[in-house]
Amino acid sequence: MSENEPNRLSFNEAVVFVKQRKQAAFAAMPVFGDEEDGTAETAEGARIFILLPDEDEGWSLRFIAGPFFTAAYAANDTIPADEIPDRVRELLFMPTRCEEDWFSDQLQVLLAKLTQAAGIGDQMPDYVSQATKGAGPEAVFPVSFIGLNKPL
Repeated sequence: MSENEPNRLSFNEAVVFVKQRKQAAFAAMPVFGDEEDGTAETAEGARIFILLPDEDEGWSLRFIAGPFFTAAYAANDTIPADEIPDRVRELLFMPTRCEEDWFSDQLQVLLAKLTQAAGIGDQMPDYVSQATKGAGPEAVFPVSFIGLNKPL
C-alpha cells in the first residue's frame, strides 16, 4: 500500500490483489476541457482504468474514457499487459467490485458505482438516481478527448 494513500495500491500491488482476491481495482483521471484561455476548471469526463480478474491471464486492464452524462464512450477497450503505458503503471489503484453490466452505464454512474463499491462513495454525487440522457449511435468523440495523441 502507498504510504501517502493508505487505501490505495500501486499498479503491481493492485495486480496481486486482483489475482489473489478475484476482485477489481480501479484508478480514474479527470479530463478537463480546453478553454480558450487555457484554464478549464470543471472536469468534462474521465479516463478509468479497471484491473479485473481474468480466468486465462489472472488479470486484465479495461480502459474506459469519455464525457460525463452520456453512455457513449470515447474508449472501451482491454489493454494487453505488454501495451500498458508507464504512466498507467504509476497510478494508484483502489480495491473495488465491478460488474460487467456497469459498463453500459453513463461514465459518471460507472465511476459512482466503483467508488461506492470501494467504500468511498460518499465522496461522489448521487448520479445513479438522476435522469439519464443517451447519445445516439452517430455520436463520435475526438481522439484528443481520450488522450491518445498525448501521454496518459
